[in-house]
Amino acid sequence: MKPLNLMAVAIALCAMTVANAATIEMDVNGLVCAFCAQGIEKKLRAYPATSDVVVSLEEHLVAVSTKDGQDIADDELRRALTDAGYTVNGIRRADEPLDAVRKRLGEAKH
Repeated sequence: MKPLNLMAVAIALCAMTVANAATIEMDVNGLVCAFCAQGIEKKLRAYPATSDVVVSLEEHLVAVSTKDGQDIADDELRRALTDAGYTVNGIRRADEPLDAVRKRLGEAKH
């Protein structure tokens, strides 16, 4: 491979890494108590790429923010939650900060 082509591929890969979503939201069934929320938070905070975690029992939602330029693969997140006994119904990625998710969840209660 020519050096110029190799450099273009490397730049594209770096750009993809930086373009990762800041927040990953997961619709999760099986969340029934504060102990569930604590366990999920602890499990997801153990990932080096995790910046913060929010668990909403009322909305059946788990949201993870990642550190700048880092990511956690969907299949890894799904496996972590299903291994803990939960069902993941959907995963969405967005640039919305986790504080905005917290605010939205707070408004959903009212």
